[in-house]
Amino acid sequence: MANRLDASGIQPGSTDGLMGVLFAPLLHGGYGHLMANTGPLLVLGFLVALAGISKWIAVTVTVWLVGGVGTWLTGGLGTLHIGASGLVFGWLVYLVVRGFVSRNPWQIALGVVIFLVYGSILWGVIPGTPGVSWQGHLFGALGGALAAVALDRPPRRRAFEVY
Repeated sequence: MANRLDASGIQPGSTDGLMGVLFAPLLHGGYGHLMANTGPLLVLGFLVALAGISKWIAVTVTVWLVGGVGTWLTGGLGTLHIGASGLVFGWLVYLVVRGFVSRNPWQIALGVVIFLVYGSILWGVIPGTPGVSWQGHLFGALGGALAAVALDRPPRRRAFEVY
């Protein structure tokens, strides 16, 4: 992999590989890999962005960091993890979970539709396919759930609030 940009991905357990957390979602192992991520990234990223650019940034940063650090901590030594599928999984889970967290019927409906369209990819969090980073998928999804809980909870009402 000498002089190849994708060597800058996440290398679990390596201090140099920790920098890959910042770069891995931008790197892909060829056009096929890039194209597999592009459609879902455009659709799901757009749907997250409908909540506003600041929400999109907050969700993306959460998914990016949780997915990357989780992969770095749990990935096999000597492996290299690249690709934006962690973002795909994170945005998907965020969109599905946020409606239930916020108790918004329209967001719940959107989450159900998104789950029906894209939900089958969630099998990718299960180990088994050689060359596929199930850790990136799993921790990206966990980052999406964390973002939904942290960013979309309705404000708590006080028990004895005076109106």
